[in-house]
Amino acid sequence: MSQVSLHSLAPFASLSRKLSVPSPLFASPCLSFPRISPPSFLRFTLRSFSIRAMASHIVGYPRMGPKRELKFALESFWDGKSSAEELQKVAADLRSSIWKQMAEAGIKYIPSNTFSYYDQVLDNTAMLGAVPPRYGWNGGEIGFDVYFSMSRGNASVPAMEMTKWFDTNYHYIVPELGPDVKFSYASHKAVDEYKEAKALGVDTVPILIGPVSYLLLSKPAKGVDKSFSLLSLIGKILPIYKEVVAELKAAGATWIQFDEPTLVLDLESHQLQAFTHAYSELESSLSGLNVLIETYFADVPVETYKILTSLKGVAGFGFDLVRGTKTLDLIKSGFPSDKYLFAGVVDGRNIWASDLASSLGTLQALKGIVGKDKVVVSTSCSLLHTAVDLVNETKLDKELKSWLAFAAQKIVEVNALAKALVRQKDEAFFASNATAHASRKSSPRVTNEAVQKAAAILRGSDHRRATDVSARLDAQQKQLNLPILPTTTIGSFPQTMDLRRVRREYKAKKISENDYVNAIKEEINKVVKLQEELDIDVLVHGEPERNDMVEYFGEQLSGFAFTVNGWVQSYGSRCVKPPIIYGDVSRPKAMTVFWSSMAQSMTKRPMKGMLTGPVTILNWSFVRNDQPRHETCYQIALAIKDEVEDLEKAGITVIQIDEAALREGLPLRKFEQSFYLEWAVHSFRITNCGVKDTTQIHTHMCYSNFNDIIHSIINMDADVITIENSRSDEKLLSVFHEGVKYGAGIGPGVYDIHSPRIPSTEELADRINKMLAVLESNILWVNPDCGLKTRKYSEVQPALSNMVAAAKLIRTQLASAK
Repeated sequence: MSQVSLHSLAPFASLSRKLSVPSPLFASPCLSFPRISPPSFLRFTLRSFSIRAMASHIVGYPRMGPKRELKFALESFWDGKSSAEELQKVAADLRSSIWKQMAEAGIKYIPSNTFSYYDQVLDNTAMLGAVPPRYGWNGGEIGFDVYFSMSRGNASVPAMEMTKWFDTNYHYIVPELGPDVKFSYASHKAVDEYKEAKALGVDTVPILIGPVSYLLLSKPAKGVDKSFSLLSLIGKILPIYKEVVAELKAAGATWIQFDEPTLVLDLESHQLQAFTHAYSELESSLSGLNVLIETYFADVPVETYKILTSLKGVAGFGFDLVRGTKTLDLIKSGFPSDKYLFAGVVDGRNIWASDLASSLGTLQALKGIVGKDKVVVSTSCSLLHTAVDLVNETKLDKELKSWLAFAAQKIVEVNALAKALVRQKDEAFFASNATAHASRKSSPRVTNEAVQKAAAILRGSDHRRATDVSARLDAQQKQLNLPILPTTTIGSFPQTMDLRRVRREYKAKKISENDYVNAIKEEINKVVKLQEELDIDVLVHGEPERNDMVEYFGEQLSGFAFTVNGWVQSYGSRCVKPPIIYGDVSRPKAMTVFWSSMAQSMTKRPMKGMLTGPVTILNWSFVRNDQPRHETCYQIALAIKDEVEDLEKAGITVIQIDEAALREGLPLRKFEQSFYLEWAVHSFRITNCGVKDTTQIHTHMCYSNFNDIIHSIINMDADVITIENSRSDEKLLSVFHEGVKYGAGIGPGVYDIHSPRIPSTEELADRINKMLAVLESNILWVNPDCGLKTRKYSEVQPALSNMVAAAKLIRTQLASAK
């Protein structure tokens, strides 16, 4: 790839036709030059919206597009099928249509710089010029080649670490920092996007990740001492922030938003001092701008609230009042009289329509405390975490649809509440909302008394298996007869275009069930033969029948509904379509037994039955908000328990119950964590408490920081756990260096499947040896970090071949040592 600036190229007008991108009202023909303006009548139209706009604000907005337009443009560019200019044209069209949509809805404070080609934290890293040396960047404006190498890796170097964004299913690229990083202003994206919107007649609020949160979300680079204080770099990055602020002021910005989500964490005093210091240092540079500091995802701790609201030079504070209900009490106990309160009352994390009457009551109470002109109605967080537009859902029934609000509808809710707060209430809109809420409360489809009773009984036992794990592993080894360092994969194999076409045609009833079964059987047989040729020890069937690891199960459980275009970004171009849990959950019939039994019949090697665990199904769904989450989780656990026992009866002796999202759901505030871990771990144990000692239960976790919950992972009592390790610089292994003893089987991932890079046998053998330094050889498994669904066979086959070769090499060395 050439060195292409992220915002500097003139787009090709043909791309929206080529990729079926919906045309916005207008599009800037050159993204960097705001002097190129739309026609005057269009500019006047948008300005007229801002004149009558109420005090309303959106924290952020989904960037993929209503029908994943950015995803397809990115993947086309990565595959060399389209140019950088074409990719930028799609991006420009999406941005302008989003700004126009908010302006037309009457939103006053419209965000910019929430768009990203991959990740907003990576964008901030690019802005600061904090490029790790391995990517060969020599200065200047950071272009696509360096940017995408950092996020995805390339043929010669691995990608940067990716981990979960707080307690969401979004992943961010973790900055790698140290004392020798030479920061420089290397991406003008924030300023360019502000100018781009202004050229379209829309005055926006540019958003930057705040300097303190940026550093706290970073990690010491490889070779830097782990004790290095990342906050010591604050003095080095603030000059770049000042440059950005100066350019935004020169461009005409009147507001700027700093996202400081780490303020909801239980920070230590020195971290809070760094926060105060940073904004004191920025104060003179920010003079003349209205500054908003935005927090989200949880309550703000008491001491943090006091420090935050006492800052000088800040005009407003944004709080999540959906997940941060205790923050309401703090506001009631005192809020600075001259500041704006950006009240996040519309849920940015779920798809349920707001209870407008209840939200208005909250806002009116706040208005009495803060002042009538000082309350701004906002979303609880960025709408990045919800689906884009309910208008694209043609298959949801009318009743269920009336209960929902996606990002586009939440914009309307925000403005309706803002208008109602100044006595311009849309009575018809509020009445319709009240009718929908009454319908949801009384609908018989929501409640199943038998399920509720069965879940209530669960509280009487801890549901542990009767035998301890060491005895179970002995019994399982006698049956499975596996070699030392057994090899396996995590579950999925590549999903080819032909495979997706078969599923799509079957769903559309264009092919018969018999033709579909035969096509899937052929794919399974191909995957089984490939694994046997590679000499993998414990096989998987590749999951060709599955669209998504959560949606597949939700489609077969009661209490779930599904969207057509309810996509949410997980990372990069990867999107997921979370099911909607609207009612009590049960399993009408077996879900996976047919395919797992078929796969096992094709080989004499053990074939894993592949299930998604209850906590992951919960955390990767849009969950009903009319009962506690743990009650819904127990219902799902009972459904998975039935499936586990049916698989065992069918002769499947190894069953994997993925809990990829268990860590993700951990509450951000420490005082809430123990209760969550108690019911989450209990839910997992419920699923497999009834199986025989000889049935080996696996689980899998990925892309989170597990070290702080390792004891809860042990408490899950699985026989084998496979866990992400390679992309995070093997930091998981540090917990074992620190003396934690783990007696069950464990497979820390030996290579990163989210990168196209193929690791060598020697590199993989080196990683296995690092694991053997802290783990016993009789419990260590060898496997990739995660499933292979998103990779190509041309990448998967050589990588797995090298993985097996590395395991055999180490086995030989261990045998020689004995």
